[in-house]
Amino acid sequence: MKIITSIEDMKKWSSLTRFSDKVIGFVPTMGCLHEGHLSLIKTSIAECDATVVSIFINPIQFSPTEDFNSYPRNIELDKKILQTIGIDILFNPKQEDLYPKKFQTFVTVEDKTNYLCGVRRPGFFRGVTTVILKLFNIANPNIAYFGEKDWQQLEVVRTMVRDLNMDISIVGKPIMRDGDGLAISSRNSYLSEEDRSSARALSQALESAQALVIQGECSAENIRTEIRKIIEQKQGTEVDYISVCDPESFAEQTEIHSKVLVALAIRVGNTRLIDNRIIGKA
Repeated sequence: MKIITSIEDMKKWSSLTRFSDKVIGFVPTMGCLHEGHLSLIKTSIAECDATVVSIFINPIQFSPTEDFNSYPRNIELDKKILQTIGIDILFNPKQEDLYPKKFQTFVTVEDKTNYLCGVRRPGFFRGVTTVILKLFNIANPNIAYFGEKDWQQLEVVRTMVRDLNMDISIVGKPIMRDGDGLAISSRNSYLSEEDRSSARALSQALESAQALVIQGECSAENIRTEIRKIIEQKQGTEVDYISVCDPESFAEQTEIHSKVLVALAIRVGNTRLIDNRIIGKA
């Protein structure tokens, strides 16, 4: 594994690799690697000739009240994990290189960012799409891999790539879960044992929603009510949003007659967690 911190060195490596007709797979991360990341990375290694993983905690996707300064960091352990798994390149750029003084260009995807996390976290998706576009331009991958836990982010990135005529395939991979059903996330490290027990309400609520639809429930409002009941029974939980929406546009649905996305965001103590599931008829 080679570690690259320079933008120019990363671009040079990518150009030479593409010139050799090799397929580059790319997994962008903010570090604190977990099994969800490793699943994406292993898929890239299996499907591509070369794999690049980036680690960069992106400041412009955090609001002033969010956890940028306390976001989990363990770069030395991440390096060891990536060395063991056998990637080709770890791209670990400096903040001042990606965002130099007088930086003033941002990328915004309209419509899809006006729902769910886009409402609750103003500026979040602008920060995400800006950094992802920059990383795509620098690493120049053929394929980029994202987890479906961040379903809205995945769809926003797909839209950006389509609208800007970018020659990159975007691949989403299923959510990885711990044995207790909790979706794997770097922010799970914030949770106490009691918080974690409460956080299981997310996966329990999604399972209940799926069961109701299988039994014939078609009312989105009834699904939302059942989900809220399950979450609010748990100590220390606060609902951020409960959405039964179109999986691509994120428009709220009233009736379930086809596939819908059930997307949830809650706070457990001081930690914000998200989860989702596609349910409904094909």
